[in-house]
Amino acid sequence: MSSIIQLLPDHVANQIAAGEVVQRPASVVKELLENAVDANATDIKLIIKDAGKALVQVIDNGKGMSVTDARLCFERHATSKIRLAEDLFSLSTKGFRGEALASIAAIAHVEMKTKQDQEELGTQIVIEGSKFVSQEVAVLPRGTSFAVKNLFFNIPARRNFLKSDTVEYRHVVDEFQRVALAHPKISFTFYHNGSEMFNLPVSTMRQRIVNIFSGKTNEKLVPVQEETDIIIIQGFVGKPEFAKKSRGEQFFFVNDRFIKSGYLHHAVMAAYDGVLKDGAQPSYFLYLTVPPNTIDINIHPTKTEIKFDDEHALYAILRASIKHSLGQFNVAPVLDFDRDSNLDTPYSYKDLQGETPTIQVDRSFNPFSDDKINKHYSSASSASFPSTYPKKSEQGPSWESLYVGLDNDSGNNSDEISFESEAVTGSLFNDEDVEQTVNNAYQIHKKYIVSPIKSGMVIVDQQRAHQRVLYEQFLTNMTVQQASSQQLLFPLDLYFSSVEMELIEELKLSLINTGFVFEETKADHIMISGTPVNVTESEVSLVLEQLLSDLHDGIPESSFSQNDTIAKSMAKSLAVKTGTSLTVKEQENLVNGLFACKDPNVSPFQKPTFITMRVEDIDKKFAL
Repeated sequence: MSSIIQLLPDHVANQIAAGEVVQRPASVVKELLENAVDANATDIKLIIKDAGKALVQVIDNGKGMSVTDARLCFERHATSKIRLAEDLFSLSTKGFRGEALASIAAIAHVEMKTKQDQEELGTQIVIEGSKFVSQEVAVLPRGTSFAVKNLFFNIPARRNFLKSDTVEYRHVVDEFQRVALAHPKISFTFYHNGSEMFNLPVSTMRQRIVNIFSGKTNEKLVPVQEETDIIIIQGFVGKPEFAKKSRGEQFFFVNDRFIKSGYLHHAVMAAYDGVLKDGAQPSYFLYLTVPPNTIDINIHPTKTEIKFDDEHALYAILRASIKHSLGQFNVAPVLDFDRDSNLDTPYSYKDLQGETPTIQVDRSFNPFSDDKINKHYSSASSASFPSTYPKKSEQGPSWESLYVGLDNDSGNNSDEISFESEAVTGSLFNDEDVEQTVNNAYQIHKKYIVSPIKSGMVIVDQQRAHQRVLYEQFLTNMTVQQASSQQLLFPLDLYFSSVEMELIEELKLSLINTGFVFEETKADHIMISGTPVNVTESEVSLVLEQLLSDLHDGIPESSFSQNDTIAKSMAKSLAVKTGTSLTVKEQENLVNGLFACKDPNVSPFQKPTFITMRVEDIDKKFAL
């Protein structure tokens, strides 16, 4: 009987390994940027086309490779980072497994150019689908250039699973930002389809954060600094008033490597306990330095998860250091029994003695003497008031003289004077209507609205019902393009990151159709001069943040799907929330608006908006 187990060919094994290493163009960007950092480069350029599907190129001025190393780097498990298994627990570099370049070369066209500083000539290698096409000697500058073209050209099924260019570009930007934030002492430049997207010079940690996220990032940051025997914490956290609904600007770096940790994120949120609104997410950029032998970074294929030896101690230290920073910069309330410096005596007045005020007494004043009173007020008025102020002798007749002869004036008979009636002649609602309205709807626990119907009663979920009403309103406005706007007294300036600004640019036409008026659009902020009629000025930023958060996974290709997504997001942001008390008229309007919708049965998110209970069902509850 023939054997059924056999070894896979190298090119097939490399394609399988590429499934772990290369999931999308951003994976290639991550691996190539980390290799450039490990090569001690001081200047790195990233060039992509079509969100990385057509080209991903990384050029660095690092130490380069020799002819032998240039050929070996594409072999599986070939690495210069480790020699023994024990080296995995003392790593200080990024890539170390030796699978990245072999996996990338298996599913793309790769052209590599490299040259060491001491060599006169460099090496140029071309590989297509794990097959070496050519290896030549070339005149090259110091460093290495990797060009990865036509990703997944030999695996069409994998290429079909890629998202739109907008989504893939956003993932590329995320990877670029993570590497750039971790290494502020390296200059980075990023080009997309020939346009410069980022130009980050060598800078401090704070400047690098501001250069990447621009806008008013600098005024949002609160520094965090703590040093103990087991960990050194540096970085910045955002002020609570700038917290957003999305979790975009949240970064953990351990030994200059970006990681994701729900446990450490919980420590940050615990430090913000009591100063954040419900659902708000603070921004943070935290750099943790720990001994390499106390962590294991080989537990996840993408190396974004790390196992710590003593997680409980790190949790407590991180939470305490952030809470201390927030309190130190008067962001969070603290108990401080030290004296208030605002109550200190100014330095220039420290040795001065206070002057005793002089007191003048009118010893001739007698409050029980009329002459003394008149004399006193006469002197007081002449001293304290202008000379034009009339004295008592200069005043006109007394007020009683104004009414002399009024009783004898036949032309002004008070009996003939008619006054306007103050009786209520009518009301906005008839008494019967008011009584019927009061009995028509009831609110239960500030969540449900109960209204009687002919067969029993209907119970409406106020939040879902309002979502349905707003959703159909926004969708209708965007479809007919006749939305009404309300002009703001002063234009509203809103700052966003570069990625968010690109999303807003793509959504601009749809947002205009909902009622937004854009007065100005720049690289890092927008100026809004008009809003939809049911959106207040304070809700504009919340609506846009929620919209950007909902579209984080991509903007739909078709215009209808795009409008549908925007209408859902805005309805979710603006709908009345559970726990809001509604007046009787508001309850009635909401119920009537719901049943005037085309599809009142479900919310925009396909959840029931109301239930009905028949009288028979209620009778059964009371049956013995």
